[in-house]
Amino acid sequence: MHETAGESPWWSPERHLARRPFLAARGEIKRAVRTWFEEAGFTEVECPALQVSPGNEAHLHAFATEKVSPDGSSVPRYLHTSPEFTAKKLLAAGETRIFDFARVFRNREKGALHSCEFTLLEWYRANEPYEQLMDDAVALMRLAAATLGRDRFVWRGRTADPFAEPEKLSVAEAFSRYAGIDLLETLTDDPGAPDRDGLAAKAAARGYRVVADDSWTDIYSRILVESIEPNLGMDRPTIFYEYPTCEAALSRPVARDPRLAERFELYACGVELANAFGELTDPGEQRRRFVEEMDIKERIYGERYPIDEDFLAALAHMPEASGIALGFERLVVLASGARSIEDVVWAPV
Repeated sequence: MHETAGESPWWSPERHLARRPFLAARGEIKRAVRTWFEEAGFTEVECPALQVSPGNEAHLHAFATEKVSPDGSSVPRYLHTSPEFTAKKLLAAGETRIFDFARVFRNREKGALHSCEFTLLEWYRANEPYEQLMDDAVALMRLAAATLGRDRFVWRGRTADPFAEPEKLSVAEAFSRYAGIDLLETLTDDPGAPDRDGLAAKAAARGYRVVADDSWTDIYSRILVESIEPNLGMDRPTIFYEYPTCEAALSRPVARDPRLAERFELYACGVELANAFGELTDPGEQRRRFVEEMDIKERIYGERYPIDEDFLAALAHMPEASGIALGFERLVVLASGARSIEDVVWAPV
């Protein structure tokens, strides 16, 4: 779908005709998903894209703009990378089960499974455990397959049966199985200070490249990408759960072991489909994590995003909750057999 010199544009009738079956599949899945949520007692919401902060993850890049008042004064604003901040404010306001087909925007992203504008299907359950979201995500994955009459997901030679019982694999188990590394030995009681040198030594001993200025997260991410993610969701889906708390993002610690977080991701065919949290409701800890992430962003990319103070204020009033973001186009790609994300969006960016 990437246009090159001499190639007809995406809107040319012949190219659109080739994509039309995948676009029809998108519509069928969206209708089925919306019905599933409505029957489960959810309310559909529409979170605005324009925000004070786009999110505060170090490696997510936002689109910046400005909001101009009638008097000509302006303030910086961003297009959100997720509807999460607004959705949690709605939970604080009293909503209990909500979902949003949210248009989100992430700069610097382009590829077969990445676009700078795409749809995140996010949903939240107040006063329900995050394990319920595992069941939700699997049910929706199966619904997409059943809606199109498919019994297999296929992606670049990899296959997975969406109806098979998912494998539940902890992050620590995966590091042991696929990298030969005891990740738990490198975690400390301080979530902001894992044992960088300990992980570096273990990684180097297993043949991974480690350089002097690598952080713990740099080494962790390299092992994850090189040795673990390619093995997830093979033949059957994988629920990849209990991330280190230093990789917790907006999730709360596991009660039995605060070195770990209530976070999971759903994989099929090596593709990450969804990312879920047992939600953190401690505004002080969330602020600490945001500042830490922005310090990393500033060090690597030379910029930082503001913190949404209204969001932190809402966290103090938010009930215990669980939330999940599912890449809707990725689900459609796997269910429909499309070649890339651009096959399943009406107008590629």
